[in-house]
Amino acid sequence: MSLDIALRNGEVCDGTGGRASVCDVGISDGTIVAVGRVEGRAAMEIDCRGLVVAPGFIDIHSHSDYTLVADPRALSAIHQGVTTEVIGNCGHGCFPIRDQNLAKRIVYGYDGKMPLPWRGPGEYLADLEASRPAVNVVSLVPNGQLRLATMGFADRPADQNALSEMKKLLAEGLEAGCWGYSTGLEYASEQGADENEITELCRIVGKAGALYATHTRNRDEGAVETVAEAIRTARNAGAQLQISHLMPRGGREVTMRCMDLVDEARAKGDPVWFDMHTRLYGFTFLSAMLPPWVVMEPPDRQVAMLGDPDIRARIRSHRSIVTGMNDWSLVYLTDNDTRPDLSRKAFSEIGERLDQDPFDSAIDIIVDSIKDGQSPMVLLRSYTEDLQAEVFSHHDCVPASDAATLGPDGPFAGSAFMGAYTWAAWFYRFMVRDRALMTPAEAIHRLAGKPARILGLTDRGTIEVGKKADVVAFDAEAFEERGTTFEPSQLAFGMRHVIVNGVATLLDGVTTEMRAGAVLRRSH
Repeated sequence: MSLDIALRNGEVCDGTGGRASVCDVGISDGTIVAVGRVEGRAAMEIDCRGLVVAPGFIDIHSHSDYTLVADPRALSAIHQGVTTEVIGNCGHGCFPIRDQNLAKRIVYGYDGKMPLPWRGPGEYLADLEASRPAVNVVSLVPNGQLRLATMGFADRPADQNALSEMKKLLAEGLEAGCWGYSTGLEYASEQGADENEITELCRIVGKAGALYATHTRNRDEGAVETVAEAIRTARNAGAQLQISHLMPRGGREVTMRCMDLVDEARAKGDPVWFDMHTRLYGFTFLSAMLPPWVVMEPPDRQVAMLGDPDIRARIRSHRSIVTGMNDWSLVYLTDNDTRPDLSRKAFSEIGERLDQDPFDSAIDIIVDSIKDGQSPMVLLRSYTEDLQAEVFSHHDCVPASDAATLGPDGPFAGSAFMGAYTWAAWFYRFMVRDRALMTPAEAIHRLAGKPARILGLTDRGTIEVGKKADVVAFDAEAFEERGTTFEPSQLAFGMRHVIVNGVATLLDGVTTEMRAGAVLRRSH
């Protein structure tokens, strides 16, 4: 047998969750062609003795829509064994675009250093493909951009004309090869969308047999009802449902009830799953605290409005992803260029330093950032490790980054996105070694086989003859994250080899500068 790569004597966890076995894996022409005792010599022989060999990990909830175009090396992902990312989540993404000034406001990682030249999904996916990403990419159609393209930041349900146009744009995205549709109903760009509007759009998703992924409408005190809404919407539309980062910010009781709703829906035959990020913090733009009627205005007008005491009073009563926690001691300003002296501090402390209410401190920082053309981010301390352990133990939960892929050098040197460098390594360390809640085989099933099945990726996610050769090998006793809360941009440790579509992208822990990722388009 002629082989391009042979991984020898590794402990193979094939992604199904079944028992591991020590054997070889043979790869030829980008495909796994042999598993077991593989005879003959390969062009590249890799000794995996003492390593776990697994299918490449799948990040089912990524925000790398822009960063993979600007820096396709995907270093933060590759060093964790990630070979496929699902973008377009939370209603955020890079298409469709009709007004760049509006669209760029919901593109994570956008730094203004390059234009957004595409308009529709076909152009965007072609440009992404031309960048030659190091990882495979699966895209969803983002609802936030659908609404911005048809309604701007209008804080109301779509009328029939706008809804018809959104349906058309969604259908175009699915026809171009997108794998589903996402919403971010807690964000200003989508807060006006009602359940009927989303159900109508999801009917197109259901008819196509695609996936509906949702960041629900309220992840604080109203979390249970909004998870129920998501399940109801998907059921009425006949769509498969992925609830994004299901764990609410309301504590254990609310979280358990949300998972009960998933169990009840599954018992009725509904195809429902959920994901969860691995950090103790939520992570979003500070400007997410502004209501749609402010965000829709141009920057100069926003600055003027935010300086008006009466308008500030109206904003204070607006519930948002930032203010919904009702405790400024849990909201931290991350490293930023606008007010670096206040970085890494809770807004309760920032208010004391500035001798003002934390709310006014936050608004003042937003005003300064608008003038600077910056977008400061905040951490929302919301979770505990004990609660994470319970959530990740649920059989319908898969881990995800909820982050944009970055690199410690290059275009995004100095940039940070909590989870980008840590999520898969954290999950394995925490669930397998620290808490002993999963075997290595079970953890790898959650990282590869299960997300592939949720997405309908039939040619990836497991190590089997005939599957695409996305294969990783790592030191199971050393694989861990190195990033911390305020120093997150550190490459994970312990991943030894990463092969994407039969091409060695990481060898002996060092990138080869070979990029063989593909934009995976769903066929109908």
